[in-house]
Amino acid sequence: MKTFLETLQTRNEVLFFFGLICLILSVVFLVLTRLTNRQVMGVNAWYKPFKFALSITLYAWTMAWFCHYLMPAFNPAPFNWAVIGLLGFEIVYIAVQAGRGQRSHYNQSSPVYARLYSLMALAATAVTLYTAYVGILFFIRSFPDLPDYYVWSIRIGITLFVIFSLEGAVMGSRMSHTIGGPDGGNGLPLVNWSRQYGDPRIAHFIGMHALQMLPMLAWYVFKDLKITLLFGLLYAVLAVFTLVQALNGKPLFAQKSSVTTNPAPSH
Repeated sequence: MKTFLETLQTRNEVLFFFGLICLILSVVFLVLTRLTNRQVMGVNAWYKPFKFALSITLYAWTMAWFCHYLMPAFNPAPFNWAVIGLLGFEIVYIAVQAGRGQRSHYNQSSPVYARLYSLMALAATAVTLYTAYVGILFFIRSFPDLPDYYVWSIRIGITLFVIFSLEGAVMGSRMSHTIGGPDGGNGLPLVNWSRQYGDPRIAHFIGMHALQMLPMLAWYVFKDLKITLLFGLLYAVLAVFTLVQALNGKPLFAQKSSVTTNPAPSH
């Protein structure tokens, strides 16, 4: 791990430190979930900034690693500062709202909140489109020094990331991340995915983290182009399946209903 972090810092120092800051924040937010009882929609308010800070760390470090392969023809500086400015705004706003016990997403309770939520959506979309541009560069360029299975894992990973990042519009258009029931309440531990209703966040999570999952498996496990392509296809099918399941209002991990058996009446 130390070698990875040292190499990452030499590859892209700016995104390395941004990711490190977000990682530290994620730890702080996780600790706050144990120290405070403030809730939003029936869930501890600090879980959302924790998840977002950790996710931004993974994204920043992954893209810092990938962009290195595009240099020197690709200048990472504009990309770096776009990511920091846009995602930095997002995590700061989410954290501020958590501290106030207010929703950050889908909050239309005032014109100010509605505008800030729209700005968050625009920021996320802009980062996604910039990532798509980086993905296009991976498709149109050749990388003779890299294994073909690894290059294709990056291509597929970025493609799925972009598609399922934009899938967030499904939730944005509904102003809700639950289909078939209300937002909030207890779900799966930590991620809080609903166990009663459809939850598009599952597909959102699976698809976006193809960015890390596919290249890691291709590099360390598969080491074969055909296996990498097959797994990429199966991974995409899984993401689509979870999305269809959610759109139909069905939970992926259904909560077991407790059935009370009444004793038979005596005669």
